[in-house]
Amino acid sequence: MNYVILDLEWNASFSKRDKRYYNEIIEYGAVKTDENLNIIDTFSMLIKPQIGKKLNSRIKELTHITNEELETTHNSFQTVSASFEEFLGDAVLLTWGTSDIHALMENYGYYNKDNRPSFLKYYCDLQLYCEFALDKHDKGKQMGLSTCAELLNIDSGELTLHRALTDAELSLLCFKKLYDKEKIGKYIRKCDNEFYRKITFKTCFITDINNPLIDKSEMNFDCPKCNHKAKRKTKWTVRNRSFRANFLCENCGHEFMGRIVYKLRYEGLKINKRAIPVPPPKEKEEEIQKVKTN
Repeated sequence: MNYVILDLEWNASFSKRDKRYYNEIIEYGAVKTDENLNIIDTFSMLIKPQIGKKLNSRIKELTHITNEELETTHNSFQTVSASFEEFLGDAVLLTWGTSDIHALMENYGYYNKDNRPSFLKYYCDLQLYCEFALDKHDKGKQMGLSTCAELLNIDSGELTLHRALTDAELSLLCFKKLYDKEKIGKYIRKCDNEFYRKITFKTCFITDINNPLIDKSEMNFDCPKCNHKAKRKTKWTVRNRSFRANFLCENCGHEFMGRIVYKLRYEGLKINKRAIPVPPPKEKEEEIQKVKTN
């Protein structure tokens, strides 16, 4: 089994035709290895922009790619993509995170009216693999490539970061440090309909109480003090992507706010319920402050 680690550079370009911005790919960079991660070949090609005419200042500063370089390259997105497809062959494609895959899909959709890259057959998210290998996986915070390299004591000083080929090379160095032939197989995915459904799924919060995914019979709370069932005293309101209502325990008299968050993930609906103490009325709060100051 061969592997190809791909990295892309892109520019935010506004399409007058579609009246929206695209992450227009301006550079492909990749390294191809055998199953022992020995480098077989490399791939590096710039692309002449067709959606936007000029690079934004941040991309120029980050990559050191110039408008003049792109203007004289004469390589279209279609030409470079076809060359890369030949370079990839039947190898497994890896990228650091899925943002490059989303950019590919976006560009393929713009040029080909089909957002599924023809060369994408088997894929592995190298970022995800490295996070779990380092026991650093956190759904709320993804690990950057430079951070991973630092944790693995990889010196990237000689590499020109934020260019496609050198970032692909740095990804390979991280991969080599954590490579396990048996474990990597668990992260390789066939790019079928389910793969595309998962990669395009957008996690969202449900804030419509009439949404059919919400079971209203489960919107109840037990008293956090005595564990008896509490009674809801106010209507449900939505604040900061959560449902909130005040509850009273008729057994012990404890008042609290019930907070419920419904988060819809690809894996299913996640429900987070929390009982929050109700702050005292303003008058009582002022009395408490007077007692404290005296």
